Amino acid sequence: MEQRDNPGGEGPAAPGGAGSEGAGAPGAAGAGGSRAAGAGGARAAGDEGAGAPVTAGSEGARAAGSGGGAGGAAAGGARSWPPAGAVPSGWPDEGVAAHYGDPVREQRTMATGAVVVDRSNRGVVRVGGPDRLTWLHSLTSQHLERLAAGSTAQALILSPNGHVEHHLTLTDDGSAVWMHVEPGTAAALAGFLDSMRFMLRVEIADVSGGYAVLTIAGPDAAKHAEAAKALAVAGTTGPFGIDLIVPRERIAEAAAQVDAAPAGMWAFEAARIAARVPRLGVDTDHKTLPHEAGWIETAVHLGKGCYRGQETVARVHNLGHPPRRLVFLDLDGSVDRLPGHGAPVVTADGTRVGFAGSSALHFEQGPIGLALIRRTVPVDATLLADGIAAAQEVIIAPDAGANVEVTLRRDSLPPPVGQRRLM
Repeated sequence: MEQRDNPGGEGPAAPGGAGSEGAGAPGAAGAGGSRAAGAGGARAAGDEGAGAPVTAGSEGARAAGSGGGAGGAAAGGARSWPPAGAVPSGWPDEGVAAHYGDPVREQRTMATGAVVVDRSNRGVVRVGGPDRLTWLHSLTSQHLERLAAGSTAQALILSPNGHVEHHLTLTDDGSAVWMHVEPGTAAALAGFLDSMRFMLRVEIADVSGGYAVLTIAGPDAAKHAEAAKALAVAGTTGPFGIDLIVPRERIAEAAAQVDAAPAGMWAFEAARIAARVPRLGVDTDHKTLPHEAGWIETAVHLGKGCYRGQETVARVHNLGHPPRRLVFLDLDGSVDRLPGHGAPVVTADGTRVGFAGSSALHFEQGPIGLALIRRTVPVDATLLADGIAAAQEVIIAPDAGANVEVTLRRDSLPPPVGQRRLM
């Protein structure tokens, strides 16, 4: 008997935001937002000629200060914050730096040592109260009721039809859960959580205005982050290092304590794309199912009980196939541009099969990207993303269903729930 695809659609006419809150108008391709040339002629996808000074992102007010030059910071660590010479990012990372003058060196340093990345544009939500873990367990895709203090988990909040609305990275400090989310989504998340409180003993607050995320990334991240942990209220392990949640007024102090070279979002995003890690609202749209993006491996507990959207997750996993699949794009390096976010992805005969998500110029691999395409597209088909030829590499297998196969690179999976204590 032929299996049928489950609801989700085969590709939007124009990708929108994740869930009701939206993710911003399509613009930069999620690679830092600056097209300013760095060393070696590198450039990131985004708005041209971004010249405004780096200031706080949409989640909270943090004026950019002046500091030592980027070269001095790179040689001797982050001595002041933010360093002078920061080139601002475009969508979706307005308010933080795309790079500090040498994006190629920033990428190399992140790959071999440690860097400190300003991700203060991310939203931060705090949930307190004695019922917080069992309550979040009932609302999200993750098994959280026995989350150990100090450990990290990823979780999703789904629509009733199983579409991804929020992606959370969270930890519990023993008295409250701290979570950080995509820029511009914290208020909507806090509003949804507040609407689901009922009579439970929980306290929800969007604290993005008072707290910021500072990421220490690279193979030596743990060593460099140790000194700054005393200034953080919480910390999570991410795909590439450690995310510290610090009071906004102490972010400069925390960055100085890290004693690592600064790197912008270009370096961070290039590493994320190379690791095949999707980003909500950039590599997804309002119809995305967890299976399509590979979050079934990292943010969904298939053995837990009922939560909103769980029926769709179970149906796709046990009976059908996700309608679309995330793919890695090895883009034609002879073209002097990157695909625009949301641009059509077509086959050789011009048939539209999906849309382009993140893209960036990687210091080793050249131009790379992610796209969400129809499940039925042959895995050996050459694609055109915004008119740029691209060879696809499988992340989600076309026959994924009861046994979803996800291909991730560079130890991109966070540790299992409850494994590691940071604070």
